[in-house]
Amino acid sequence: MSAENIQHLLQHNDAMMQHITTKIIHGERINDTEANYLFEEGELSSCGILANYIREKKNGNYTFFNRNFHIEPTNVCVFSCKFCSYSQDYKQKEAGWELSIEEMFQRVVAYDHLPITEVHIVGGVHPKLDLQFFGQLLEKIKNYRPELHIKGFTAVELDYMFRKAKMSAAEGIAFLKSKGLDSIPGGGAEIFDEVIREQICADKADANRWLEIHEATHLAGLRSNATMLYGHVEKYSHRVDHMRRMRELQDKTGGFQTFIPVKFRNMDNDMDNIPESTLIDDLKTYAISRIYLDNFDHIKAYWPMLGRSTAQITQSFGVDDLDGTIDDSTKIYSLAGAEEQVPVLTTEQLVELIQQSGRIPVERDTLYNRIRVYDSSETLVD
Repeated sequence: MSAENIQHLLQHNDAMMQHITTKIIHGERINDTEANYLFEEGELSSCGILANYIREKKNGNYTFFNRNFHIEPTNVCVFSCKFCSYSQDYKQKEAGWELSIEEMFQRVVAYDHLPITEVHIVGGVHPKLDLQFFGQLLEKIKNYRPELHIKGFTAVELDYMFRKAKMSAAEGIAFLKSKGLDSIPGGGAEIFDEVIREQICADKADANRWLEIHEATHLAGLRSNATMLYGHVEKYSHRVDHMRRMRELQDKTGGFQTFIPVKFRNMDNDMDNIPESTLIDDLKTYAISRIYLDNFDHIKAYWPMLGRSTAQITQSFGVDDLDGTIDDSTKIYSLAGAEEQVPVLTTEQLVELIQQSGRIPVERDTLYNRIRVYDSSETLVD
């Protein structure tokens, strides 16, 4: 980070920007009013400078990725989120898919002898695929390949499983952990504000329940991710409120690994009349997330959703993680209108994408332990 850039902000003719810059230099937390100001009045370049300063202070010039693949048990879902382009209503379940335990297990077997470190299991909420069903799946995978990290099930999926099994969040997480669950993803958070949630996903787990399940996960010794679906009917204040609730839980448990802003896509869903966010808004959202969430170690951009070029740019706006190689094409991104309709990159391609941005690629495992660091010649550094 150039000292000249920071000095420029300190000499900015905008008093609020000077104030925010001073706080960041001194390692002080910005408040909701200041975050809203950055969204509404902050220049993109200024937000980027501050976010990159924090990014490099936390993670240097490194950008992380992992080797993962996805299993999507079903796209049949009992919920009807208006923004969703992926799920098939349970009443028309014949039009969707439903994988058996053996079919999902064979997808794991297909990666024998390949250096995959994570399987990501997430899908629709199907009433027949309950806690016991997924417990059997986890146990079968873990017994076959013990070193494979299983990241599975959004808080929305877990909420349904636990309620159906008449278990508390703590009991449900303990059960799945005993079967092999290693961490959970951040999906289902959307926007926490109750009024917005009523408009876009009224029938599924609310904000308090989402936070309760993640807190139970953290207290059980497992880590999780956090997301925010932005760029639809919410206002900037709703984004800040959403992040504040994340920040407060992180203060309490320290269990979140990364925050992932997820861009709303308007293809083939009940909100297709809403224009998508601009690139400027995307970059500001990443930057302000990095600035505001001072207790999160990482900010991640899903390169399949944004496209490779935009993902490269986000690395200058606070992002230090581009997710994984996603060697098994996931339908969640492509059905939602993602930029990458076939979201597959080899490790070599992802390394090159990061290096072209002037960053140092680091292959990690799910818990951010470094597996391999690449120099400009794609050779092992440490």
